[in-house]
This record gives sequence, structure tokens and C-alpha cells, in this order.
Amino acid sequence: MTVRVLIADDQAVVRAGFAAIVDAEPDLSVVGQAGDGATAVALATELKPDVVLMDIRMPGMDGLTATRLIIEGAGTARVLVLTTFDLDSYVFEALRAGASGFLLKDSEADGLLSAIRVVASGDGVLAPTVTRRLISAFAHGAPVRPEAAGTLDRLTPREREVLFLVASGLTNAEIGERLKVTTGTVKSHVNALLSKLGLRDRVQATILAYDTGLIRPRATPTT
Repeated sequence: MTVRVLIADDQAVVRAGFAAIVDAEPDLSVVGQAGDGATAVALATELKPDVVLMDIRMPGMDGLTATRLIIEGAGTARVLVLTTFDLDSYVFEALRAGASGFLLKDSEADGLLSAIRVVASGDGVLAPTVTRRLISAFAHGAPVRPEAAGTLDRLTPREREVLFLVASGLTNAEIGERLKVTTGTVKSHVNALLSKLGLRDRVQATILAYDTGLIRPRATPTT
């Protein structure tokens, strides 16, 4: 099955570069390109892509607003945010708006292709190196939402620990090594906590961990 991709970026050269990389893959296909958020929303509605590669800073409607509208729409498109991050202080809000992940624009082609496939499969993408920057940015300005803290009461102590490690950017294999359990066991814990909290993927789990104050820089899991 071919993954249908919509590319939204205000720079034509950037769009063309991403399109060339994506279209070179037999299982991926670019179905449209947009130079601003409003066009991205319109094309997402019309073309019904599987994945939207979304720039944040665009003229008129920005990528944050466009992401929210696409996620709130009737389609099933998932949004992967492309960002320079150092300049985009509201990437965190893009994830809250429903984006399935983010990666830096200077990522290697293989990283971009892998992210598209992961998002298309229904999972989220949080590159560990970018997650560390996100944690730092959150510590310097993103507020904790106390009203969300009670949701963690639904989790077992081990599930809370796994959530902490997921939000710290660790893979299932790394979490398994840390906790001395198999990767399959970690996956079961992740699936269980996502189900209990009504979350779609690891990205939403990470946002909740920030919202509840479970994770802070140099923090340890709370009990």
C-alpha cells in the first residue's frame, strides 16, 4: 500500500527537495504541495493524504493553526512537523494541536523517510536529540497543567515509570535495558498506558507527561 504524502512549506526549493526524496521511494507518493497553511488545509481535505509534512512558519495561516484544523477535520491525515526548532518556540503547541511528531529540517533523508513511514503506521515520532531540546524549552516557559495530573492515577507504578522514560526520548529497547525486562514487555506497558489514558501514540504520551509535571529536566519519576 502506497503512503500518500502532502508537503507544506513556503519555500519552493524545500518542497521540491522533499518531494524528490519521497517520490524516489516505491511505497511513498507525493500527492500535493502547499506554500501556506490555508492551502495545506484545503489540499488535505481534497486529496486525503495519509501524512502531511508541515512547516511551522509560513505566510498567512501558520503550520500550527493548519495542523489543528487538519486534525480536527473529518480526514485521517496525520501531521509530521518539520522545523528548525531553535526558531520555532511553539513546536510544543503544534504537538498539543495533534501533530504525530516532529523532526529537524536538516535530518538525513533516511530519517525523514523512516519518520513518514512510522507516522503513517499510526505511531508517533520523537527523535531523542530533539526531545532533549524540547525538555529544555519546556523547563524555561511551558506551564504545567495541574488539572491533568490526576490522570496519572489510572496507571500502575511501573506504567508511570515507563511513561517517564518514553517522555525522556528512550526507545522500547532502551527502556527494556533500563528496567531489565524484554522489549515485548515494554511494548505491553506502553500499549496499556496509552489505552488507560486515552492517548493515540507516544507523542501524546510525552505531552501528557509534560502537562502533569511528571517529567522535568534532571527529574525522577514521581510516586
